Amino acid sequence: MKSFHDIQKQFDPMIHKIIHSLHIYNEQEEFYQTGLIALWEASQKFDARKGEFAPFAYSYIKGRILTELSGKAMHLSRQTYPKEEFWELVEDECSDVPLAKETLLAYCEHLTEGQIKWVMYTFMNMFTIKEIAAKEGVSPGAVKKWRQGARERLRGNIKY
Repeated sequence: MKSFHDIQKQFDPMIHKIIHSLHIYNEQEEFYQTGLIALWEASQKFDARKGEFAPFAYSYIKGRILTELSGKAMHLSRQTYPKEEFWELVEDECSDVPLAKETLLAYCEHLTEGQIKWVMYTFMNMFTIKEIAAKEGVSPGAVKKWRQGARERLRGNIKY
């Protein structure tokens, strides 16, 4: 029997033809390697009493490449991401924290109205001092005073 290098030279066009006939355009090198492995296995398993080598090699190579293709397709189908409509229906668990407002208000028992506004705007809406001032129609300096007073009173109320 010939060396595998000679068999490879002879059947190299066949492997490329099979890849082309199966419309494989991505990862051609990988499928070519699969075809070479299949050619080597076919050369090892071939029995000359049962027929010619070329048809045996062709069916063996094509079968192995098709098996590889179906395995890749199955792998890709398991990794498919949902369509955009799915993400619109998914609810953000972090955006609606139950009792967050009530929890914050529980800490604000002894605060003034302005201090409570600072706490709520800062921790619920993540507003900056300038945004709070614009929303409430006061100066940024007033909001800073609310912040300072709220911090002092909250530190006094929280026990470590």
